[in-house]
Amino acid sequence: MNTIWQTLTLHNIQSLQWRQGSLFWRLLAFLRQWRQGSWLLQWHQEIGAVLLTAVFALAPFVPNSLTGLLAVACGGFWLLLTLSDELRPHRFSPIYLLVFLFWGVSVIATVLSPVKMAAASGLVKMTLYVFVFVLAERVVRSPRLRSWLITVYLHTAVIVSIYGVRQKFFGAEALATWVDPNSTTADEVRVYSYLGNPNLLAAYILPAIIFSLCALVVWQHWGAKLLAATMLMVHCACMYWTGCRGAWIGLVLAIFVMAMMALYWYLPYLPRFWQIWIFPLTIGTIVGAVALGILFVTPLRNRALSVFAGREDSSNNFRINVWEAVQTMIQKRPILGIGPGNVAFNQIYPLFQKPNYTALSAYSIYLETLVETGAVGFASLMWLIALIFQQTWVQFQKLRQLQSQEVWWLVGAIASIIGMLIHGFVDTVWYRPEVNTLWWLTVAIIASYYRQTTAVNTAGSPSAVD
Repeated sequence: MNTIWQTLTLHNIQSLQWRQGSLFWRLLAFLRQWRQGSWLLQWHQEIGAVLLTAVFALAPFVPNSLTGLLAVACGGFWLLLTLSDELRPHRFSPIYLLVFLFWGVSVIATVLSPVKMAAASGLVKMTLYVFVFVLAERVVRSPRLRSWLITVYLHTAVIVSIYGVRQKFFGAEALATWVDPNSTTADEVRVYSYLGNPNLLAAYILPAIIFSLCALVVWQHWGAKLLAATMLMVHCACMYWTGCRGAWIGLVLAIFVMAMMALYWYLPYLPRFWQIWIFPLTIGTIVGAVALGILFVTPLRNRALSVFAGREDSSNNFRINVWEAVQTMIQKRPILGIGPGNVAFNQIYPLFQKPNYTALSAYSIYLETLVETGAVGFASLMWLIALIFQQTWVQFQKLRQLQSQEVWWLVGAIASIIGMLIHGFVDTVWYRPEVNTLWWLTVAIIASYYRQTTAVNTAGSPSAVD
């Protein structure tokens, strides 16, 4: 059983040594020589950080096409660095293999798609997101640059949240029917800030809430901690006024996971009494806070109870009808699906939709994955997610032994991932550039700890790893 688990988690993966004997890589010797003599590429991590800073600082405010262009630049720069790397054994996170496995399944699904050109468009978008991941993983191996990119995102997100809060007080024109007109919350303002969609806004600021909590611990100066606390309050207010039930549930579970990991971290330092009772007391506090909020905050209670309204709530009814049509789509092409992307979905879905229930997506990232890449792609995604959780736990344990404060960004990354995955059960804003780039940043953060803790175990002290 242990051998099977080690195989599934790619425990025995070896360093990349095949390149030393590869004729192709030997032919690229001129690139390595050029890089060694290049003054500019001595700062390759900083250059990568600049490119990624542009992605995360601009994504909420600019057209998706510009974000895509920046992702192309990220991919080109990563390719240049990879081809010019020295021919020495390289250790890399197993997460890399499963990211490329999932991408490879998407390529096959595109080739076999009934709408190949539409699926090719989706594959290009997915490839751009993978470019962000691979460059981000190289950059955030440096603890300094990891902290920088998270700080860039937090400052960008607080601008987005402030504008969302402003919409609450000064009004915001509804760009679509975000609220059931027959519900008791029909008159409530659902803010959307610069993103044009309250559900997308909620998904975007969910990681900001988590990382703001982490910043309260990581940032050392009192002025910085005050800034983190201010960010946290603004983000929480904006999240509440989005009225997004899926994101609310995801946030609660993300905070729960974060709290459990933090308690486990500090457990050895607590008195015996608290070692026994801290977990049940914390769980009770979180459950009690949620229950009190639902009982005494009327808008929150109405939105929360609408989850259980079934088809009586128009949003629920719409999703249920879309899900039923999507299940039929999955049954028609169960192995490799119709190909990736919303363009392919929009061409095939009308053949299966119920009257008056047009949709741009499956309203669930899990159903969307089954539609686009079939059971093979879904299994690849689940394997990737399972490996992300496993790698988080392994690296968390290593950092706990070393008592490294770098652990808190790892905790924030996995909590954010959990929140986005829970929200993804009932929505597909995960595929939008503003959110998907954040998903790949959090995955890159977790993958980057693989080499960092390896370097720590080898050298005996933390260091930035190239």
